[in-house]
Amino acid sequence: MGEYEVLTAALAVACAAVLGLAVALARTRRRWRAAVGERGWLLERERESAAEAAIAAERDRIARELHDIVSHNVSLMVVQASAAREVLGAMPDEAATALRAVEDAGRGAMTELRHLLGLLAPAPDGTDGDPGPHARAVGAPLAPQPGLDRLGPLVDRISFAGLPVEVHVSGEPRPLPQGVDVTAYRIIQEALTNALRHGDGGTARVTVRYAGHALRVEILSTGPSVLTGTAPSATGGGSPPPAARPHGEGTGRGLLGLRERVAVYGGELDARRRLGGGFRVRARIPLDRP
Repeated sequence: MGEYEVLTAALAVACAAVLGLAVALARTRRRWRAAVGERGWLLERERESAAEAAIAAERDRIARELHDIVSHNVSLMVVQASAAREVLGAMPDEAATALRAVEDAGRGAMTELRHLLGLLAPAPDGTDGDPGPHARAVGAPLAPQPGLDRLGPLVDRISFAGLPVEVHVSGEPRPLPQGVDVTAYRIIQEALTNALRHGDGGTARVTVRYAGHALRVEILSTGPSVLTGTAPSATGGGSPPPAARPHGEGTGRGLLGLRERVAVYGGELDARRRLGGGFRVRARIPLDRP
């Protein structure tokens, strides 16, 4: 009888242990499912946050591109249209030349906008190789984004609009990563456009230096002095500008966009007013950044 009781007690203990293990296993499984569900929710939130950040970054990039294209070309058009209006009666040939410059600037803006919109509007099959029938019907095929190889035409347009520009290149020119090349061009374009709008007949000098591990760009422009309010003249003659320049402080989006462009490649940009008049824009863009 005693042996029977021992076996019964052992069986009861074993049943209690199995029941306890079953309960613990059930609890563990519930916790595991809850943890998996929470982890999945967190991963989904991370994916949503990453998608939102990517959308915001793309919107900022598009806004910068639109600003660079519209600000530069519209500024040229305003300056040339103002010059044409000033000389329309006395010098019709010069007025016609200025109006042709307005037309060229407008076409240039349309071409660059078409390029940007072509990148934003993929083909109906989802690929990026064809901008679609509407974009094809608008005009010429898409062109690559501008780089330092198009610095000459940019300087010619700015000089023709009334801001003499000197260009100095030091170091051994070499192929640049596309993003760095476009960024350097946009820095020069924005600085010269601002100098044209606010320079009041000054001049500008562009320096591009190919260093060992970085590309350095500097734009110096003359303009009204902070101390005297007068505009220095490169020739000392104090000749007036060909036409009245549109003034205004602007929104500062161009400068912010330039800093963001340079920061993408780990570089630095410094832009400030010069005490003697005009502005100075300096940028250093690393070339060995992975």
